[in-house]
Amino acid sequence: METRAVTKFIRLSPRKVRLVVDQIRGKGVEEALNILKFTPQRSAALVSKTLRAAVANAESSQSVDVDRLYVKRVAVDEGGMWKRFMPRAMGRATRIRKRLSHITVVLDEMGERS
Repeated sequence: METRAVTKFIRLSPRKVRLVVDQIRGKGVEEALNILKFTPQRSAALVSKTLRAAVANAESSQSVDVDRLYVKRVAVDEGGMWKRFMPRAMGRATRIRKRLSHITVVLDEMGERS
């Protein structure tokens, strides 16, 4: 049975988060948490937190063996954007786009792989 957790409006660009997420796709939960623990990027802590939330959802909502869970799908979608302006030379201004991310983690049990 699939279980999911979503973290929204993360103040990191989706491109940076996808680099970390690609490392854990298809791995077991324990192995994925270990990989994230030793990954130096800032987004690794946020992905790890979302993964732990998905495991907690699986434990509480269904009778699932946590040791058999694996990362079925991980998606990083683009959230909104904070738009700011930076002053430039000769009275001009440049738009700065601070990008936001939504992280979705879907877990499933090992025996149900198809």
